[in-house]
Amino acid sequence: MAMYQESLELFKEHNGYVIDDIWLPRVTSIVNIKAKPALYRFYADLDSFAQGEEIKKKSADEGTRVHVAAEAILTGKEPVVEPDIAPAIEAFREFIDNRNVQVDPEYVEKRVVNHSDRYAGTVDSVALIDGKLGVLDLKTSSGIFRDYTLQLAAYFPPLQEELRGLSTRWILRIDQDRICNKCGSTMREKGGRVKVRAPYPYNGSSYKSCEHEWSDVRGITELKEFPYWHDDYRAFLGAKALWEWENIDKLKKIGYL
Repeated sequence: MAMYQESLELFKEHNGYVIDDIWLPRVTSIVNIKAKPALYRFYADLDSFAQGEEIKKKSADEGTRVHVAAEAILTGKEPVVEPDIAPAIEAFREFIDNRNVQVDPEYVEKRVVNHSDRYAGTVDSVALIDGKLGVLDLKTSSGIFRDYTLQLAAYFPPLQEELRGLSTRWILRIDQDRICNKCGSTMREKGGRVKVRAPYPYNGSSYKSCEHEWSDVRGITELKEFPYWHDDYRAFLGAKALWEWENIDKLKKIGYL
């Protein structure tokens, strides 16, 4: 019984927040219920599951350090930036300056709660970009994937109650790579794994047989806007229902259901 109770406490800690003495599931745990085909392909390309876990661990550490540095910059602080992520952080600084991004420090790493649909989450930031106020989420992935919009949609209703001018959502990808001076392909190293990709747009070059001449590491920022959130929110609530179904026994034990 004690071990089961300990398991319940770990479940609560890893999957939610206690807010005003009420436990609520967190957004990131809910959206993780969705299948991730790209992740399956990632493991399929490796020698073992253990290798994949090690790469994910290192990648998560790198991503966390980029997030911490970026959030410090957004709140007007000067972070300590390790050399291995410096190009990405420099690109982020340039993006903030060039686009004149304005951020209220109160809404950096802001906890948001939806009492009616019963969940909570932590938003990276709310920003004013090009005259529009929106939710800004930072990612350090190799691309901007559709799944991310579920997380952003979940943050929108509770924030809209606080910020009447809120009108849109953005994903800002912060990354770094090298480019081949001969064929234009790119090389990205993340978590100790090196991945070479064809030039984009593909120019017909035989990049796989190229004797690459790689540039210095360059920082990358990519901003994508998702202004229409209602369909994504319905999908998020569907994921939440599935997540509750999957964890129904634990959720009943802790009094959530």
